[in-house]
Amino acid sequence: MKKMVILTVAESKRLIAKGVAAMPEVKKAMKDGMVVVATGTTNSYVLEELWGKKIDKRRYRSGITTPNVPEKDPTPQEEPIPDVVFRNGEVVKELNRFNAVNEMKKGDVYLKGANALDYKNRMAGTLIGGPTGGTVGATIGQIVGKKIHLIIPVGLEKLVYEDINELHRLAASEDYDGPSLWPLTGTIVTEIEALKILTGAKATLVASGGIAGAEGAVRLILEGTDEQVDAAVKLVESIKGEPRYLL
Repeated sequence: MKKMVILTVAESKRLIAKGVAAMPEVKKAMKDGMVVVATGTTNSYVLEELWGKKIDKRRYRSGITTPNVPEKDPTPQEEPIPDVVFRNGEVVKELNRFNAVNEMKKGDVYLKGANALDYKNRMAGTLIGGPTGGTVGATIGQIVGKKIHLIIPVGLEKLVYEDINELHRLAASEDYDGPSLWPLTGTIVTEIEALKILTGAKATLVASGGIAGAEGAVRLILEGTDEQVDAAVKLVESIKGEPRYLL
């Protein structure tokens, strides 16, 4: 059976978050290990799924891309939520996304979003605005050295057509004035992986874009058994209407 579904950017973020929360390595680390949820717009949805409660997602973000006059939520925004680090399912308030790696071990999970996705080569890229390398610069050594699971939740809206390594070199040019791009390898989770994890259905990106709130939307063709495809369609229907992320 084959069917098509459409996901807006916000719906994709919700789907990806559900997929990440259902990953065996994440469930295991939430039960008897450590999970770091680095700040970011997609990770704010992941945090809701792991925490089991709604938050003002504006309070859990890092760098953002907006138009000159962004749309705003009229509700006043409270102070940012401190970095959330789970140990055995409980929040460890004294730890953050930087120092948590000192206490993490093999099999633990570090969740970090991305700004660019080279899906063909299974690589992602994150923009770096500071001279010390941001979150990645402060943690990647121990993530790699300790064999911590680096999971990268990222939507298909962030697809790029060049090799991430080439984009990294371009953004590293001395005559370029702008953020650097740090190549990342890890377990990439897009809408495609989330649907596979949650329903077993295979998803293929066939078209993108839209208007009136569907900018960045993706069209996916689902394939699988009748049960798998029906489950995937029902899952997408259950998250339809996810509110747009406003400032």
